[in-house]
Amino acid sequence: MKRSTCTAIFATFLLTVVMHAASAQAVPSYDLRDITVGMPIGNLPNEGYVNLSCAGQPDRQLAAWSGWRDCPADEQGRRAVRFEFDPETSQDGTKVAGHPVLLTAVIDDNATVFGLTIQTDPKARLYIRKKAFLLGNQVKSRYGAEGWDCKEQQPSAGEQPVGGVFLREVCKKAIPGRMLTVERELFRKPDQDIKNFVDQTMVQITKQTN
Repeated sequence: MKRSTCTAIFATFLLTVVMHAASAQAVPSYDLRDITVGMPIGNLPNEGYVNLSCAGQPDRQLAAWSGWRDCPADEQGRRAVRFEFDPETSQDGTKVAGHPVLLTAVIDDNATVFGLTIQTDPKARLYIRKKAFLLGNQVKSRYGAEGWDCKEQQPSAGEQPVGGVFLREVCKKAIPGRMLTVERELFRKPDQDIKNFVDQTMVQITKQTN
């Protein structure tokens, strides 16, 4: 076999390996720290998580993940638990990719993590909150830039861009066992002043049921 042919074959093989590796990296092992949608809730450690409470009843505190059944169930029998990162293991607080966030885990009646919701904190300081829409890009990059189905909406009456940018976008992507939804908004409502505007990202990761 000629050397040029061998070189071409090796180059093709190397490209295939690199593309396979990139594809593998597009589906992280964990969705959030050591939480993966679809995992048994019993496999989730209590260490590293604090302030567990029922999402619909914040005054109902949970001592551990095992208390998830104390939260009210929705029509599908699923229960939502709010939680934060333990400051001892996360010195920057409850943040994802540098953004302060509100976190919710949804547990189904089979005691598995049916879904995760990651929402930028609307009470964050202005200089941080004004970058909240960027979390959506970071999430899409984490799960691979390809394969997203995105839809954008136009401004309603009186809504204005912020810094020349108007954004109301919903992107979806299916990965093995999970559906990803990223919603981003950046605009100013008619009654908001220069320091107030809508700027947020909400990420939902749910278990594929079919």
